[in-house]
Amino acid sequence: MSETPKVKRFYEAAEAMPHDGGWAVALDGRKAKTPRRAVLAAKAQPLAGAMAEEWNGQGETLDMGAMPLTRLQGMFLDADAEAREEWARTILAYARSDLLCYRAEDPALAKRQADCWQPFLDAAGERAGGRFAVTEGVIAVAQPDDLIEGLERQVSGRAEEERFALALLTQITGSAVLAVALIEDDADEDAIFAASRLDETYQAERWGVDAEAAEREAALRADFDAVLRYLRLAA
Repeated sequence: MSETPKVKRFYEAAEAMPHDGGWAVALDGRKAKTPRRAVLAAKAQPLAGAMAEEWNGQGETLDMGAMPLTRLQGMFLDADAEAREEWARTILAYARSDLLCYRAEDPALAKRQADCWQPFLDAAGERAGGRFAVTEGVIAVAQPDDLIEGLERQVSGRAEEERFALALLTQITGSAVLAVALIEDDADEDAIFAASRLDETYQAERWGVDAEAAEREAALRADFDAVLRYLRLAA
């Protein structure tokens, strides 16, 4: 999520108000709009209320970087039909070459990967009706068609807001298995994020962490937390 310019605050108060069977964010009674001029609205009142809180929390200038829910819902509402179809394709593409299926040649790291990752793979395979194939190094390994088809049924059965969030979480973690576990298994978010960063953690333990790497890690975790909160509020 890149930084956006700040603009002067032009309203006194924000609130969630009924709109077309859902809830819109209203600024001094006027409905807020997305960059493409759609009404900033959500089906779920908790999401609309949380977005209104973001607007109320602004100072003299608006900082969209401090309004992650508003930005995410704007991205969702402004997505066209092709972009919406891409959400499911993204999840399935990652599943076909999932991070968790590629183990290191370093025996110590490979063992940590197996201990951490295999339970997630086993649970995902059981839900999808198959078993994920695992390989060593960067050698590509094909996943069974029935497994991918089972995962596709799971993803397609979700609401659009959930597919949108799952696609983003898949990209953040590098793993469709980990992303889907957050919603299918109600898995602990700290454990999921740690699993996605296992390789980096291992290298940091061996060679140390520099300031730039720590900053990237913090930004990634902030994005992860924002999308996860969006997912739970939009459901």
